[in-house]
Amino acid sequence: MRTTADRIRQALCFEILGLVLVTPLFSWGFNHPVEEIGVLALLGATTATIWNYVFNLGFDHALMRWRGRVEKNLWLRIVHATLFEATLLTLLLPIVAWWLEITLLQALFIDLSFAAFYVVYAFVFTWGYERVFPPSGRAVESA
Repeated sequence: MRTTADRIRQALCFEILGLVLVTPLFSWGFNHPVEEIGVLALLGATTATIWNYVFNLGFDHALMRWRGRVEKNLWLRIVHATLFEATLLTLLLPIVAWWLEITLLQALFIDLSFAAFYVVYAFVFTWGYERVFPPSGRAVESA
């Protein structure tokens, strides 16, 4: 099981490396200045972090009312992940459009691109992190 300090290190490394990678890549790919994309990526990461807390709290409360427990089976995990991503995209869409001064359709494409990048990045980062910093003990606490 990972310690709190290890989880904090993992989260900070994930966010910092993600910003370092996504900012120049998306600046080049979407032809916007690095500063614009950097601020947008930072806004997106901050929004995602806050929304993650609020969404998970609300989802757990809903599960407690509905089922009397918060444990999730595969189906509920799929619903949880899908709803989280859909609501996060909805929250970020007007921010992307406003900040980059683009249409909502253009913002949707960029928003979906950020989401796709972070799905792949999260997979690769987590795999790499676990190779560099193997979890101690017999079991890794599930997220």
